[in-house]
Amino acid sequence: MFRPLEVFIGLRYTRAKRRNHFISFISLASILGIAVGVTALIAVISVMNGFGTELKQRILGMVSHATIEGVDEGVRDWPRAIEVVRQNPHVLGAAPYVERQAMLQGERVSGAIVRGIVPELEPKVSDVGERMVSGKLDDLVAGHFGIVLGKELAATLGVGVGDKVTVFAPEFSATPIGALPRTKRFSVVGLFEAGMQEYDSGLAVMHMQDAETLYRLDGPSGIRVKLDDMFRAFAVGREIAQDLANKVGSGYYRITDWMQGHSNLFQAIAMEKKVMFLILSLIVAVATFNLVSTLVMLVQDKQADIAILRTLGQSPASVMGTFVVQGVLVGSIGILLGVVLGVLLASNLSSIVHWIERTFHTTFLSPEVYYITELPSELHWDDVAWITVTAFVFCALATLYPARRAAKTEPAAALRYE
Repeated sequence: MFRPLEVFIGLRYTRAKRRNHFISFISLASILGIAVGVTALIAVISVMNGFGTELKQRILGMVSHATIEGVDEGVRDWPRAIEVVRQNPHVLGAAPYVERQAMLQGERVSGAIVRGIVPELEPKVSDVGERMVSGKLDDLVAGHFGIVLGKELAATLGVGVGDKVTVFAPEFSATPIGALPRTKRFSVVGLFEAGMQEYDSGLAVMHMQDAETLYRLDGPSGIRVKLDDMFRAFAVGREIAQDLANKVGSGYYRITDWMQGHSNLFQAIAMEKKVMFLILSLIVAVATFNLVSTLVMLVQDKQADIAILRTLGQSPASVMGTFVVQGVLVGSIGILLGVVLGVLLASNLSSIVHWIERTFHTTFLSPEVYYITELPSELHWDDVAWITVTAFVFCALATLYPARRAAKTEPAAALRYE
């Protein structure tokens, strides 16, 4: 005979036709409920992953993984400093920068962060060149005083490519008529759109030498670095700062990484993902209640069979194992179906959304309202594994009460009216 006995009987009960068709209906409802819960959990978590990745790409497209900034002074001999930074095996690219606040005036006035860059080196640490919607980053030429504006900042100022803007530095110069802010006229040579409000409405980019002239600096504020592992940014930044202090010159350096400026955002995303996982896990748990109902009714339907098995010498633990096997098998079918549907849905979610939008002439994420205009989905197999394990545990726990109730069946009481 097939061993172990509990598995044999449990599988036979699963395949057998029911005298009570309502039990079969409840079993099907249990399978479908678990499948729907697992499918929803995989799809929602994949969307959360997609949004997190999309935000990281947009943020990291405008900021570097790590920034090494001089304290009280700029970076000395920045070409030499760049060479030292590149010697670190984790560094993929490095570029100097100047960053200050300013007031910009076109037809209207708006504050902004002014970032001075070297156009030839900037693509090594950011994607601002790929985000250009008008003009090119190479149009920033030292001494020509050109400026590239975020698209929304340009709209706020009421200027476009070819127009002039006046940049007011928050520093004053003594003149015969008193202290006046330092100003300079710049020509708008390009517009970019990063897809993040923070940058599109508050960032202006110019050549680093022009920024040094405007702010009367002797060198860049610091060096921006792109790494092979962005999650090690702070640790690698400390190594680079130590190398700079030893090889370029004495001094102190401030290290900041991409997470420090946006830690609240990513912590909120991580927390939201955990909360959604918890909520949808509870939905899966509720779906397993149908499994409890199925097994309770099955135990009641199989009272005579249980009594005969007990009379033939099957132990209470063995009887309990029989119904645990059946419940786990029913739950596993639902989990497997949910995983297959969830993976297919998460993998093709963008295409499905586009089809719905075309068919019903609707828009889920309007470009006029949202910066992210497509529903992103990123399937992580470790998430699928956690969801599968969680659902399996719920199903296994759901079998314990009905199985224990079956194990307590008294043969004499069950066979009294047979």
